[in-house]
Amino acid sequence: MSLKIRLTRGGAKKRPYYRIVVADSRSPRDGRFIEKVGVYDPMKPKDDPARVSLESEKIQAWLAKGAQPTDRVLRFLDAAGLAKRPARNNPKKAEPGQKAKERAAARAEKAGAGDDAAA
Repeated sequence: MSLKIRLTRGGAKKRPYYRIVVADSRSPRDGRFIEKVGVYDPMKPKDDPARVSLESEKIQAWLAKGAQPTDRVLRFLDAAGLAKRPARNNPKKAEPGQKAKERAAARAEKAGAGDDAAA
């Protein structure tokens, strides 16, 4: 049984409220869970301490048992100092794609040919 520490959505339409739970990875997002270990209220201001509330002892116990946090929950745990989130670095993200490079090369070639004809 693979355990995940993840968010389950609650609240009304357009007013999300999330519980941070430990659940089997095969269960549905809002389905059965093993234990509730915190809450996340995205409607509160970012500087509000009640925006994310975690039960650190329970979370540490589940992490010791092998539960894997999802990306979003790992951000919360990193901010609380309960887990370390590795820094991501993708230097190729801003690089244009293959087709864009081909178009730019064609444009440069066309502009170069136009300059030669004008001279």
